[in-house]
Amino acid sequence: MVAQPKTAEPNVVNGINLDDLFALIDRVRRDAAKSKTNWRVTTTWQGQTRSRAQIEGFGIGGERVPRRFSIDIDEPSELGGTNRFANPQEHLLAALNACMMVGYVAQCAVRGITLESLEIQTDGDIDLRGFLGVDPTVPPGYENLSYIVRIKGSGTKEEFAEIHEAVMATSPNFYNVSRPVALKPTLVVE
Repeated sequence: MVAQPKTAEPNVVNGINLDDLFALIDRVRRDAAKSKTNWRVTTTWQGQTRSRAQIEGFGIGGERVPRRFSIDIDEPSELGGTNRFANPQEHLLAALNACMMVGYVAQCAVRGITLESLEIQTDGDIDLRGFLGVDPTVPPGYENLSYIVRIKGSGTKEEFAEIHEAVMATSPNFYNVSRPVALKPTLVVE
């Protein structure tokens, strides 16, 4: 029997493969073209207030990576929907929370902090007078969002405070939701 060479076990903290993460960071540092990502979602009407968002892939470093996911979206019955799926606002808040969650987990992992639990709760108010066009002076969306992060693990309060600041500074969806993003609409009538 021939002995197989030992392969090093990956360095994994909180489920994050740090070897892969540091390799990505190194590639991005060496070649800015490797840092470019492209995200695309196509959403189609499914009747009434239902829609389906389809993800076919994403781009990274000039390469297209196939992925296949569907996200079904609806409205509560009280807003004209069938209440079968989360609505766009709930998806927006979930996307914000999930993006920040990745940041907390990764920031803890690179510092060697093992997490026991992590929860992010976000809420905000929308005045339907704006959405329904009843009062043009009322904004149709959130004016404020509040979130609470509950985190427990091997880190100190000071380390978790540093991680909290780092997440706010680096989370793409924290950035996207907390600042204006230029939208470039195109209408195609068929």
